[in-house]
Amino acid sequence: MAVVPAGHPPLAEMQPAAPLVLASASPRRLQLLHQVGILPSDVDPADIDETPRRRELPHHYARRVALDKLDAVAARHPGCFLLAADTVVAVGRRILPKPEDEAEARACLALLSGRRHRVLGGVAVQAPDGRRADTLVTTAVVFKRLSEEELRRYLAGGEWRGKAGGYAIQGAAAAFIPKIIGSYPNVVGLPLVETCNLLTGLGYRT
Repeated sequence: MAVVPAGHPPLAEMQPAAPLVLASASPRRLQLLHQVGILPSDVDPADIDETPRRRELPHHYARRVALDKLDAVAARHPGCFLLAADTVVAVGRRILPKPEDEAEARACLALLSGRRHRVLGGVAVQAPDGRRADTLVTTAVVFKRLSEEELRRYLAGGEWRGKAGGYAIQGAAAAFIPKIIGSYPNVVGLPLVETCNLLTGLGYRT
């Protein structure tokens, strides 16, 4: 029987850490994880259908898509920790798209202009033994009223492409946002405090 010297952690805590796989193509999520010292060993985008279901509410959608992404990659990475997430911008019950053309981005920004909206971050984690945990984080974001000139310049920059709600708070759109209530990294793409808590709660360590 192995003997653990006094003052040392239990043997289970001394085993090499299992690798972590990030089930997301978002460079922002990877950068946020690096910011807090978490370095995934692999990035494997889930590539699932993210179309909202009929009458699906934003908070249900964000959590479901995060779990669906986890399901999509789980079989490919046995023995690993898995991390999946989704970010949703919502106005009331309406889920805003991730625009792929300028007209869609303009419609999103026109809706957000001069009002408060919610950013919902769904996060799901799986341990190597199959245990799972997930959470939903909500941040309120206040947009100033945008002039036509501000809107035109932002759209011309192209930063909106593929971003939830058609803007990036970590980019030029920061000039449109006088106030947020809640987690800033959640708006960027991943709520860090809650994500770290989920990982450590399932036994992950760096």
